[in-house]
Amino acid sequence: MVHVGLRLFVDHHNTEEIRAELRARNIPISASQIGALGRKFVVYLAIAHQQSAARITETLQINGGYILHLDGTCDGDSPVLMTGLDGLTEIILGNVKLPSENADQIIPFLTQLKALFGQPLATVHDMGAGIQKAVTTVFGGQHDFICHYHFLRDLGRDLLGPDYDQIRKRLRQREIAARLRSQARQLKRVIDQAPDQIEVFRRCLDHGDTTDQPMALIPTLTAYALIQWALDGKNQGRGYGFPFDRPHVVFTKRLYAISAELQDIAEVYLRGQWRDNRPLFKLRAELEKIVTDGSLRQALAAIEEKSGVFDALRDAMRMAPETGTEGLNADNRAISIQSIETNVTQFRQTLTASETYARCPDYQKMVGQLDQYWEKLFADPISVITAKGKVTVQPQRTNNILERSFRDFKRGWRCRTGNGSMNKVLQTMLADTPLVKNVQNPDYMKILLHGKKNLEQVFADVDERLVRSTLKQAGENLETIPPRLHKIIRNRELLQMIRSLFRKP
Repeated sequence: MVHVGLRLFVDHHNTEEIRAELRARNIPISASQIGALGRKFVVYLAIAHQQSAARITETLQINGGYILHLDGTCDGDSPVLMTGLDGLTEIILGNVKLPSENADQIIPFLTQLKALFGQPLATVHDMGAGIQKAVTTVFGGQHDFICHYHFLRDLGRDLLGPDYDQIRKRLRQREIAARLRSQARQLKRVIDQAPDQIEVFRRCLDHGDTTDQPMALIPTLTAYALIQWALDGKNQGRGYGFPFDRPHVVFTKRLYAISAELQDIAEVYLRGQWRDNRPLFKLRAELEKIVTDGSLRQALAAIEEKSGVFDALRDAMRMAPETGTEGLNADNRAISIQSIETNVTQFRQTLTASETYARCPDYQKMVGQLDQYWEKLFADPISVITAKGKVTVQPQRTNNILERSFRDFKRGWRCRTGNGSMNKVLQTMLADTPLVKNVQNPDYMKILLHGKKNLEQVFADVDERLVRSTLKQAGENLETIPPRLHKIIRNRELLQMIRSLFRKP
C-alpha cells in the first residue's frame, strides 16, 4: 500500500507503470486495486497526521508558533479544495473540500485547525469575503495579511479585464487565429514540396540578401514565418496567468506589426513576378480586417495605457517580475516589507498627481483598494519567543508556497493521466490527498515516524476500523449528481421552468 501510494502521489507514476513494476516482483494486481490502495494510503496518512498533531504542535512552538497560509483551488464547477499550511516549516496542516468559499463552510475547517495546532501567529490569504470573515470569526484580532500576489491579481483583473475581454471578443468574432492557421496549413503543403528552401530562406535572413539565391518560395516562406510568429504571441508570458501575462495583447500587437510590414514588402517582387507574392497579398488582406477594427484598436490603446500603470505597481511590489528566472516573488528575502511599502507609496503619489487620475475612475478604484488593504499588505514583522529566545518573524508576503503545491499536484495529475482538466478528480478525490506533499518534508517525516523505521510501521498502529469508517464516509460524500441533472440545477431560470412545467391545463 505504501509503495503504491508513494508511486502514485510522489513519483506520479500511472496505474499501468505501477502494475508492470509489481508484476516484475511477481505481484499480480488489477488497476482497480491500485486505485483502492492509493485511497487507503491517503486515509492512513491522514489518520496518522491527526494522531501526530500534538508532536507537530510542539515543533511549531519551537519556532514560536506557526503562520497559517490559506488558499483554495478548483476547476470549473468542481468543489473548492482548501489547504492550510504553516509558512515557517512548510508543513501542510489540513485540507477540506467545500462547495464554495463561503464563510459558514470555512469556519468549521479553521476551528478544527485551531483545536489541533492552537492559535496561529498570523494568517495569510486572498481578499475573498468568505475567507476574510471566517478568519476574523475564528482567530479574532490576530495578525492578518493579504497575499500580495492575490491582491495584485484581483486588482489587475478589475483594471485590465474589461478591455482584455473586448480584445478577445473581437479576435474571436474575426476568427483570425483559425484563419491564420488555415493559411499556414496551405503554405506548409507548398513548402513540404521543397524542404531545402527553408535553409535558403534562413541564409537570406542571416545575410539580409537574396543575391544568387533561388527566390521563388521566399515570399511563401515569409508569409508562413510571419503567421507562425503571430500565433506564437498567444504563447507568450511567464506562466503567472492574467493579468500578469497578456498573450492576446501580444498576439494583437504582432498582427498590427505584420500588417504594417506587409504594406512595404508585399509590392516588392524579388523575381519581377507579382504571382510569387500571392501568399503575402492574401495575408495582408486577412489582416486588413483586424487593423480596421475600431473597437479592437480602441481596446488595445486603453489596455496599453492601463498596463503601464499596473506594471508600475507590480514593479513597486516586486511581484511576478517580467524578467528573471527565480519565480513569483524571487525578491521576497532580498528586500524588506518596509522598502516595498516605500516603493508603493511613491507609486501612489505619482499616480494620484498625474493628469489621467482625475478622469479615470479605474485608477481611483485602484488607489481605493490600496488604501483599504494597506495595513494588511505592509504589516510590521512579528516578535515571538522561541526556545532560542526572542526572534523576529516576517510572514511570507504571498501564498506562493501553496500555489506551488497546487501546481505540483496538477502537474502530477497530468503526468499520470494525460488529462489537463482537474474537474472530475477534484470531485472524487479524498480531501486529504495534498497531505502526501508532507512526506517529502524531512522535518515532517521525523515527527510522523517518531522513532519508527518507515511509514509501514506507522500505519501498522492505525486502527483498521477507523480507516474503513473514513473510507465509507468519503464514499458517501462523493459527488453523485448525474452530469446532465447538474447542468439543469445550475440554470438560473430553473424555478420558472418548473412552474411552467406544472402549469394547470
